[in-house]
Amino acid sequence: MAAELGREIHTSSNGDRWDLLVDPGTGHSFVRHSANPASGGYVSDIGLSAFLADGRGGPEHQALWRMIASLVGDGAAPTITAT
Repeated sequence: MAAELGREIHTSSNGDRWDLLVDPGTGHSFVRHSANPASGGYVSDIGLSAFLADGRGGPEHQALWRMIASLVGDGAAPTITAT
C-alpha cells in the first residue's frame, strides 16, 4: 500500500494536528486529526465533507477553507456562520 499524500492544515497550541490527505489508491481526500500525546495521541480520519460541514468554524476548519480559497481565488477565508 502506498503512503498517503498530504499537507498540514493546522497545529493547535496544545499540539493537536490536522492534515489534509489523499489516499493514492482511491483518490479520496480526508482529514487526519492527530491528538496531542497528553490527550492520548489518538488518530482519527474524517471524511472531507464531514469535516467541512456547517457549524464547524474552528481554526482548523478556517485554515482548510483558506487553503481551498487559495486554489481558486484571492486566498481570503470565507465567512462561516454556525447554524
